[in-house]
Amino acid sequence: MSAQQTYDEIGESFEGFKALPLAQYVEAPSFLGMVGDVTGKKVIDLACGTGFYSRELKRRGAADVLGVDISGEMIRVAEGIEQAQPLGVRYEAVDVGDMSPAGERFDLATAVMLLNYAETVAVFEHLCRKVHESLKSGGEFFMLHQTPDYDFSGPSPRPYGFLTELTGEETGIGPRVKITALLEEAPISFTAGLARREVFETCLAKVGFSEITWVPTTVSQAGIAAYGDAFWADYRANPAFEMLRCRA
Repeated sequence: MSAQQTYDEIGESFEGFKALPLAQYVEAPSFLGMVGDVTGKKVIDLACGTGFYSRELKRRGAADVLGVDISGEMIRVAEGIEQAQPLGVRYEAVDVGDMSPAGERFDLATAVMLLNYAETVAVFEHLCRKVHESLKSGGEFFMLHQTPDYDFSGPSPRPYGFLTELTGEETGIGPRVKITALLEEAPISFTAGLARREVFETCLAKVGFSEITWVPTTVSQAGIAAYGDAFWADYRANPAFEMLRCRA
């Protein structure tokens, strides 16, 4: 099943992902903290899903936000939320690999779980190039993906709402992984590649990005207050997510 078909089927359930402990107390605060001040910025949110980060960036002062996703169903849900609670976020259903280089340019691009859907290094590089083409000179690209050297025999993220398993298959960028969001109503699974660290670094540099920097995720103070510090020991020992930033 393609990424588009997978996310079309998930639809509105995707909003529930952000309420799981790992997303709520590690992913979102870490990623938004890395992105930092977006006041007055023109932002493109790639693989935006139902628009969680698109909306949050607009709330934090971005002048203009365009959310892009390959799934028409995800965009339908995002537009429904925008209609119900208008923030001025724009959305477009398009494959990042098909974005036009002649289109508008942005101050920064964000992407949570985008590049892991590339099946080959060539496609990975193509996606990186499309992002680079979408940015103004000096613009920044912020990413969050599964940790490239995640230890599948180590502590599991299950207590935090997710399960990550190797499928035994390989893609051109690394092993294929099955990720399950343990939602209360029903678990939802999808598969993606686990890109090797050198694939990120080589492809980003090849298309013109510089200042390529890996950034660790951290547990927020709200997460410690909600669950206690000891609850997060397994995540700290084997973090499922890692972030990356670079400059066009």
